Amino acid sequence: MSAPHIWLRAETKANEQRRALSPANAGKLVEHGFRVSVERSTQSIFAGPEFEEHGCDPVAEGSWQDQAPEDAYILGLKELPPTPAKLRHRHIYFAHAYKGQSGWQDTLSRFTAGGGQLLDLEYLTDPDGRRIAAFGFWAGFAGAAVALRAWSAQKRGQALRDLIAHRHQQEMIEEVKHGLGDRRPRLIVIGANGRCGQGARAVAGELGLDVTCWDIDETRRGGPFPEILDHDILVNCVFVDREIQPFLTPDLLGRPGRTLSIICDVSCDPSSDFNPLPLYRDCTDFGSPCQRIADAPPLDLIAIDHLPSLLPAESSHDFSSQLLPALLDLQGDGTGVWHRASQSFLEKSQSI
Repeated sequence: MSAPHIWLRAETKANEQRRALSPANAGKLVEHGFRVSVERSTQSIFAGPEFEEHGCDPVAEGSWQDQAPEDAYILGLKELPPTPAKLRHRHIYFAHAYKGQSGWQDTLSRFTAGGGQLLDLEYLTDPDGRRIAAFGFWAGFAGAAVALRAWSAQKRGQALRDLIAHRHQQEMIEEVKHGLGDRRPRLIVIGANGRCGQGARAVAGELGLDVTCWDIDETRRGGPFPEILDHDILVNCVFVDREIQPFLTPDLLGRPGRTLSIICDVSCDPSSDFNPLPLYRDCTDFGSPCQRIADAPPLDLIAIDHLPSLLPAESSHDFSSQLLPALLDLQGDGTGVWHRASQSFLEKSQSI
């Protein structure tokens, strides 16, 4: 049996510079006999020649649709373009279609219509249900940094706009530090013990800020939680796959004496029934990171669904290294991570 063929597609989402494979880890697949085709990309943090130097085959951007062999695994990160309507390949990416999100039925119908398969990166898990690869740390890191920048801008009577990616994390920290000056906001991080929460806490630690850390024990009693209002910034890092009581409600935000003025919902699942912050319906973006959800005093919410792309090189290298062992196991996997992902797809697609 020949080794699998990985087809790394170009991302089409605006400002998405990450890739699911770094050049070095793509090269490791090649060393193990894999064929790796890499689409050229005008926005990727990694230049095409870097992949070629590691033995990958360069192919045209978007060519997976009509040139990728039937047995190729199409690997990416963010959503697919709207065409073709019928998907015939096995796709590995973050589809955001398993928790009742907006458009989930349309997404899964494309696979069932074309005979393809979704192997969702969010549902690649070990036998105990833990995700094997995630951008969580960098999502939390970038989310906390953007929240702090938004808070600083708000205090100056301005709105944070036009985020750009950073070459490395220290550059991001210095930008936050410059904006804060002598101010020291108080943060609360929910989901503080997970990878995402650890990233948010790392930013607070770098800046010497006071941070309240909540996790399962603190939220077990069920929300809403008025204690959150006593903080300047909330960074929500909780992955929720079931219905729970919300952490905050619109009525709670109207209480007198609210200190809270910035929310960064790193988990960012506004259209899901499981959203613990049912305060908004649409994501924000790099151009306009904040949406005003309350006044007197102002309260702005950040809900960017690809925060790690603000640190595209570091986050891509890290994620790719986490994913590599599973990709190497594609050929022999019969009951492991890929089998579980296949079962998840089967179960969800049958509910259309």
